[in-house]
Amino acid sequence: MPEQALALARRVGQAMYERDSASQAMGMRLVEIRPGYALMSMPVRADMLNGHAICHGGHIFTLADSAFAFACNSHNNVTVGAGCTIDFLAQAQEGDVLTAEAVEVSLSGKTGVYDVRVCNQDGRAIALFRGKSHRIAGHLVAPDGVGEAALNARHDH
Repeated sequence: MPEQALALARRVGQAMYERDSASQAMGMRLVEIRPGYALMSMPVRADMLNGHAICHGGHIFTLADSAFAFACNSHNNVTVGAGCTIDFLAQAQEGDVLTAEAVEVSLSGKTGVYDVRVCNQDGRAIALFRGKSHRIAGHLVAPDGVGEAALNARHDH
């Protein structure tokens, strides 16, 4: 992988994470990003448990959706979700640390397909998510790193 593409993906990931209050509030961390790929983690806290005392599926979905968002935006083209599905495979408990690994399956024109596997700290599969992306206009960071402050100011609204 070209070093320039990796560096750009990392700048995109950092810029997105700094503006992503939702992921931050849930305790998510961006562990790794590269073109077409993102790995995020999230600890399961007591306030994430449902009435069965297991992690609420909405929190698991949000972790997978965030990893998907970082992976599909890693090419520095503003990209949004066009649809997704999720299958829950196992329960997550308080104290688990979940990881969501998003991998680009297909990217053609303005659309992409990404698979996200959510696992616990033991590697047990918790959920499988498939997201479809659609590229819209713009970039997240200046491709050459020049003028990023002005570009980022547009996203602060």
